[in-house]
Amino acid sequence: MITKAIIPAAGLGTRVLPASKAVPKEMLPIVDKPAIQYIVEEAVDAGITDILIITNRGKGVIEDHFDHSFELEHLLETRGGKDDVLSELKSVAKMANIYFIRQKEAKGLGHAVLCARSFVKDEPFAVMYGDDVIINEQDPVVGQVIRAYEKHKKCAVGIKEVTPEQIVKYSSMKVQNIEDNVYLIDDMIEKPPLDKIFSLYSILGRCVLTPDIFDILEKIPNGAGGELQLTDAMAHLARTDGMVGVDFNGTRYDMGNKFGILKANIEVGLNHPDVKDELREFIKKIASEI
Repeated sequence: MITKAIIPAAGLGTRVLPASKAVPKEMLPIVDKPAIQYIVEEAVDAGITDILIITNRGKGVIEDHFDHSFELEHLLETRGGKDDVLSELKSVAKMANIYFIRQKEAKGLGHAVLCARSFVKDEPFAVMYGDDVIINEQDPVVGQVIRAYEKHKKCAVGIKEVTPEQIVKYSSMKVQNIEDNVYLIDDMIEKPPLDKIFSLYSILGRCVLTPDIFDILEKIPNGAGGELQLTDAMAHLARTDGMVGVDFNGTRYDMGNKFGILKANIEVGLNHPDVKDELREFIKKIASEI
């Protein structure tokens, strides 16, 4: 059973500046919760009990968010009338065993994952990208990937078909369908030019890996952008042992992208009991004026 997850949250958020200058992009809200809380909740719903969040300088507010705020809790208790809010605040601090480590230099996603070696030890683990909020309340996406890992005994990733414009910014998988929405992956490439892609399937935000990945990360050279790329290490695994890709069921929001943030707030807001009715009427009014 997978009980550990890593959430890399050390990116600088340059695509959403100036909002991310002083506020980590992982703390930007979707309606009334920061993006990273959705990711932690997904992990917990999939049975994960221990979570390591990898941050960097200036992101201490993430740690504060998952701690108790005794003054605020006491104020809400004293005033009364907001028991539901108080209960939710307390639950945030109790969801899982949450740990933090800093990636002291921006050396890429592969380097961030390598920082977690002592946390993982010799256990398989999940990686949940801090930019990607993926919502499926009935069947958490990381749980879908965990089941594929357990069934096929191979490292597993969540994949989706993306556009040609997106594939050159993401990664491309060489895939072969083996059952339903599960594919065998025997090669992949990070940020490929269009004439080098294997397919339009790309890894989007969720992986289940074994500790073997750390030895590979320590040996491979830097890749795209001069950074240590996790995809390059996974490509080595795919070529030698094979991996599986799960065309997951869930709605993904790219929280490192301005439109992704807007889309997340609108779609989640339309299902949020506190705002859905007002938001629906507002959207109808705006649409009639466009």
